Amino acid sequence: MNIYKWISLSSLTVCAMVLSGCQNPNSGGPDGLGGVSGTAIGDDVLLTDQNGLPSDGDRSMFEYVYFSYDSSGVESRETQKIEAVANYLNGNSSKGVILEGHCDERGSREYNLALGERRVLSVRDYLISLGVNDSAIQTKSYGEEDPLEMGHSKDAWGKNRCCVFAIYTK
Repeated sequence: MNIYKWISLSSLTVCAMVLSGCQNPNSGGPDGLGGVSGTAIGDDVLLTDQNGLPSDGDRSMFEYVYFSYDSSGVESRETQKIEAVANYLNGNSSKGVILEGHCDERGSREYNLALGERRVLSVRDYLISLGVNDSAIQTKSYGEEDPLEMGHSKDAWGKNRCCVFAIYTK
């Protein structure tokens, strides 16, 4: 191998090694699961705040909103679930909600984090249209990283394509 080919090959190898170690500092929170999704609106309290502000909530109070494959649109059969959350939040000003977006395992990690974000932002928009104060809503996308149902079947995938409501006290 002549010296020029060796230098070119070595340079390409070093560049590939350097670039493979780079990470986008905004690509995930401290848990590596995507951090807070979307841009803070109004007086939002960011979930990554270090002042002891909410990072968790009660997920058992409301039914999950389910989505079709590769979709972030809220289907008409799911709107009553969001309306129940809106009624609760509008009547309890000391409460807030963390919208958690989940996806099934199909697709890349990056794609599923973005899809989970689009799902929770759709739910957020609907809650705001129902009069919920935007400062009472936080969003987080888990993508495929935290499946609610283990398995590799259509049934498991369908249960993992959802938005979960985690209710917390502000």
